[in-house]
Amino acid sequence: MKFYTLFTMAVLFTAFISCKNEAKNETDAAEAEMAAEASQEASKYMLDKDASTIKWEGKKPTGTHTGTVAAESGVVRLEGDVISGSFLINMTSIVVTDLEGDQKVSLENHLKGTVEGKEGDFFNVKKYPTAAFEITGVTEKDGKKIMSGNLTIKESKKNIEFPVMYEVAGNTMTLKSEPFTIDRTEWGVNYGSKSVFDNLGDKFINDDIQLEFTIVANQQM
Repeated sequence: MKFYTLFTMAVLFTAFISCKNEAKNETDAAEAEMAAEASQEASKYMLDKDASTIKWEGKKPTGTHTGTVAAESGVVRLEGDVISGSFLINMTSIVVTDLEGDQKVSLENHLKGTVEGKEGDFFNVKKYPTAAFEITGVTEKDGKKIMSGNLTIKESKKNIEFPVMYEVAGNTMTLKSEPFTIDRTEWGVNYGSKSVFDNLGDKFINDDIQLEFTIVANQQM
């Protein structure tokens, strides 16, 4: 009976860990596609950068880091169910939200690449101050809207897709993604990746980065 109880607890614990570590809406990076085009009749919405948010989450064996990065500018065009548009992401605005003081500043600087000798470890914002996303299409799958688009980070442009929802209230459009996961090495962000480097032991950083965005945009008359 004791063995059965311990065995059951072990199975439940393993299942819990597996669920906890499961990537949300994991994307497959594919070749870049043509951006969606809008007609002259499409409604035009300009990004409200103060109301828009992009959240990120990264993991390693010793814990999880969370943060934000700002959408700098962008436009969404809507005609019926057809959505097009593009956004610039200000990579110099990377913020870490789970740390404080010197640890917070240290990780932010490392991610930005503003530490001498470590410029290329992550995002090297002096050389690549912006990232970009352009919508290539929206389809329906299992009752959800699935957005596809080209994500450009550093020198790589890859097409990904993930679930989204949107609504228009008055002159304001809100476009929100579900949490989704990208493999950072597809964009050449390889620091601490055990899929790229050998003999890292438990000093590796997960390849997956979880992203979630809310884009708020106001109609231009």
